[in-house]
Amino acid sequence: MAGMLRLGWQVSKGNRLRPWRSPYLRWRMETYSGLEAEHIGARQFFGFLWRERGALARYARWRWEMAGVRRHSLHPVQSAAAGPQE
Repeated sequence: MAGMLRLGWQVSKGNRLRPWRSPYLRWRMETYSGLEAEHIGARQFFGFLWRERGALARYARWRWEMAGVRRHSLHPVQSAAAGPQE
């Protein structure tokens, strides 16, 4: 649940009090569900969230895992092929 809230906070930047007005979220909803972006209001937005809550939770979990992988890959790792350091 916290992951979904964090994701919602990040992607609704600029429209946090009215996320259904976010052009990015409208576009994502349109491409995922076929709803027309210009007709998405609060009712359609929250209905979509409720209907797709399982898929959204899986996406938030996957995104959190990928962020962890990315954080770990940013740390310098000494390669065995590099040989001994002097």
